[in-house]
Amino acid sequence: MRSYTEIEVRYAETDQMGIVHHSVYPIWFEAARTHFSREMGVSYKEMENMGLMLPVRELSVKYLEPAKYGDTVTIETRAVRLTPSRILFHYRVLCGVRTLAEGETLHAWVGQDLRPVNLRKGFPKVYEAAFKAIEEP
Repeated sequence: MRSYTEIEVRYAETDQMGIVHHSVYPIWFEAARTHFSREMGVSYKEMENMGLMLPVRELSVKYLEPAKYGDTVTIETRAVRLTPSRILFHYRVLCGVRTLAEGETLHAWVGQDLRPVNLRKGFPKVYEAAFKAIEEP
């Protein structure tokens, strides 16, 4: 499954050159991941209400071209790997047909105590929805 989230670049997200600051991309990834989760069929809010959380363990971004103030960017999000304890998301930041950046975030499935959980055993509804959404790279 692929999810697409549109974001209009705001002035506050840019530096003095009118280019999106590198620190904004992880925020965009979070917005896109939240959208992906809703489209997957289990929102972040629902997961949290179940006692399930998904903190970031690793983050990487490769910047290819700058996004600029006034651009409308689209974040393409895919879940590319799932285990009972982790999920890996891949992102592409697009402006029209141009790829501006690519990134990944690795997340751990944890309970409210921040200890790892076995998603397949403890939250089978979420595991099944995530499993159906996986798209190999």
